[in-house]
Amino acid sequence: MIPNSRRSALVFRICALALVLASATGLWSATYYVATNGSDSTPGTSAKPWASPAYGSRQIKGGDTLIIRKGRYIVSVYDDDIMFPPSGTSSAWTVIKGEDGARPVIAGRNDLFAAMNLAGKNYIQVENLEITHDNKVSGEATYFRTGITISGSPSRSILLKKLYIHHVDEYGVDMQDVQGIKILNCRLEYCGFGAVGGPEGTAGGIRNLLIQSCTLSYGGHYYRGGNGKDRPYDRPDGFGIEPSNGPIQIIDTRAEHNYGDGLDSKSKNTTVQRCIVGNNSCDGVKLWGTNSIVENTLIYGRGDGNSTTTPWAAVVIGDDEKNATFRLTNLTIDDYLGKNYLIYVQYDETATITLNIRNCIFRGMGTNCPLFIGNEGEVKLNADHNLFYLPKNAIILSHGSKDYTKSNIKTLGTGNIYGDPKFISPAWGKTGNYHLKSGSPAINHGTSTGAPKVDLDRKKRDSKPDIGAYEYGAAHAAAKIKSF
Repeated sequence: MIPNSRRSALVFRICALALVLASATGLWSATYYVATNGSDSTPGTSAKPWASPAYGSRQIKGGDTLIIRKGRYIVSVYDDDIMFPPSGTSSAWTVIKGEDGARPVIAGRNDLFAAMNLAGKNYIQVENLEITHDNKVSGEATYFRTGITISGSPSRSILLKKLYIHHVDEYGVDMQDVQGIKILNCRLEYCGFGAVGGPEGTAGGIRNLLIQSCTLSYGGHYYRGGNGKDRPYDRPDGFGIEPSNGPIQIIDTRAEHNYGDGLDSKSKNTTVQRCIVGNNSCDGVKLWGTNSIVENTLIYGRGDGNSTTTPWAAVVIGDDEKNATFRLTNLTIDDYLGKNYLIYVQYDETATITLNIRNCIFRGMGTNCPLFIGNEGEVKLNADHNLFYLPKNAIILSHGSKDYTKSNIKTLGTGNIYGDPKFISPAWGKTGNYHLKSGSPAINHGTSTGAPKVDLDRKKRDSKPDIGAYEYGAAHAAAKIKSF
């Protein structure tokens, strides 16, 4: 029989262990609230909420949830008004979220650095917030730099979901060294420096990033209360990150009307799937790292309606690493402007790479816009089952010393053809419809080998797939990327 003294000590140790386990597994995680009619002198409960999102984020513990109720919250004081939530754990994430059914607005003033700082933080979910500048003031009071920053210290396991970040002076999401980040169902628009980007990493850069069902658009069309023409950063991208090992996945996402590039990834292992990259002022998609893929994607409208001659292209590929590989599959690429290469590969780089192009449509309606593929010794090109149409160009594709015209493009590889793809409604500077009309030579001329099973609309491809991003079908309407 255990003596009472030992029994009490044992019970105490068991209780202490249970407390530790409960904290570690999130069983004792709490939920707190912020409301516009709250007070930071209250306990932050549902009945007695706090008033400030920043204050609330600093009171909760790792694994807790902070719910921000509907309304408008003005943030302007550095760093008192910036949200700094604590890290959670793999089994108990810290959650900052807007109240279900009523997205609160975080409105920044007075050149505030950011609405939220997640640098050095782990296992955090941020959901259902609108972050923007305060449009009810004027002058320098309207300045507000970044929506969410994750730069300065390494972070991991971050989930950003159903956020609407717009009309900020720098980045929508600024990130540097993050391992494991998901950006889902978010709208990031009218950000002065671009929707998603940041400085070069010092601890591995961006790795294991998934962007899905988002819009990354109108980068640079706003800056400090104006239309962006006075911004200090000349080429804001929809997505632009510095070198890393990745992987990077961008899926079911739109990148449109950015003053810079649509999607620019210097990361290895980048995958772009079922995206619409349209009417960006500069390059459409840029890939700088080996083992990168673009498939089932529409790229069009370079120049965004501006006829000024520029050196930009729909697709750019370059890598200084030997034996790098890139793949383009079932793309629809259209360029109206001309006077530059439709795509260019290994323009200045000299390393030997392999490029595989399959089931793609290349349409260039301007003059002097052939496809440029680097020297034969620099680029091993495998191109099959592609459709080319460049009616104002004698040369369709240049690969080192070899030039291909509409009369010999078939010799480039199996199944390559020349002809008008017959799009429903191609466009420049506005939304186009790039589904195929009846009689398009792209119909049934692709190959199913190595091709995706569905198209950009998620329509199942048949046993004789079409060339391009879309399978032919009378029921098709203009492509839409689902967002919240």
